Amino acid sequence: MQTLQFQYEPRRILLVLPTWVGDVVMASPFIDGLFQRFDNAEITLLMNRHLYPLLEGSPWVERCEFWPRRNKTPEAKQQRREQLARLRAQQFDLAVMLPNSLRSAWLCFRAGAKRRVGFNRDGRRLLLTDPVAVPNRIKGGYEPLPLCDYYAVLAGALGMPHPGDALTLYLTDEADAAVEQRLASEGVRPEQPLVVLCPGANFGASKCWFPERFAAVADQLVRRHDAAVVISPGPGEEPLAEAIVAAMSERSFLLTAPCLTLGELKSLLADADLLLGNDTGPRHFGRAFDTPRVTVFGPTEQRWTDTSHGHETIVKVDVPCGPCHKKVCPLEEQVCMTRVTVDAVVEACERELLAAL
Repeated sequence: MQTLQFQYEPRRILLVLPTWVGDVVMASPFIDGLFQRFDNAEITLLMNRHLYPLLEGSPWVERCEFWPRRNKTPEAKQQRREQLARLRAQQFDLAVMLPNSLRSAWLCFRAGAKRRVGFNRDGRRLLLTDPVAVPNRIKGGYEPLPLCDYYAVLAGALGMPHPGDALTLYLTDEADAAVEQRLASEGVRPEQPLVVLCPGANFGASKCWFPERFAAVADQLVRRHDAAVVISPGPGEEPLAEAIVAAMSERSFLLTAPCLTLGELKSLLADADLLLGNDTGPRHFGRAFDTPRVTVFGPTEQRWTDTSHGHETIVKVDVPCGPCHKKVCPLEEQVCMTRVTVDAVVEACERELLAAL
């Protein structure tokens, strides 16, 4: 792999972040490495606005830009024009794109960034000054590669060492205090083992284990360990969380009025004794804070998100049709999920929980 040569060190850098919560967390080693590599540069992050609390508290958010809305209203069009003018005015020496999207390359091109670095895929070759070969391309698709290693290829092109896979998130005093007050008001006792359920998945319904099975696991953790089971869904996942509460026999604590912010969710998971959920964003929060985790895997490929972090038990079954990465299972029975039993998940939860206490 060829390392980019700079006639002079970039003074202004635009870093385009991924659009999924979990991918941003998985990008944290790269972000930190970029700030160390170009420690004298002004680095601006471009992200979705709702992701800002995810990085809040970090030393990386001094300069941020947010994607404007994508609709065709006059207001949205004006926001896009104003943002483009701001980006052009900054005269970026370098733009680095973590997403593979054509959209990110088109914006960096229009913003006038002198060097534009990203993976050579998705039809954006002509918009990049320094296209980087995709490391895992195979005939007909892409070989699964841990996302931290995928981003490390871009790091190598920029003259950075491999950033590693130590995911990093930062907490804020405000979010910590808000969560502490919220749990106290709900009636969670400080001496109870804190078990957090994150049962949703923005990816699609196929990633979600069944509410009644989450409920059965939660009931056993309450009975056997006096656990405080806190159910924390994301916006739009409230019906799933409410279904779990309705199926439980024991008491649980439902955080939906309102749902926690991403900043508050960081604080909750940093303090948890166990996180139980699907293969979704909060799982990576748990990795960043070394919180013991049990993750139910269904249609997705585990290797995309592998790290060397410990304290995680993955519960899955191998099926002939998987991993398919389909948002909705086309089969009459979604076997990758139906064959994950309550007993298997309870056993994993107790093993992780007892090791943590």
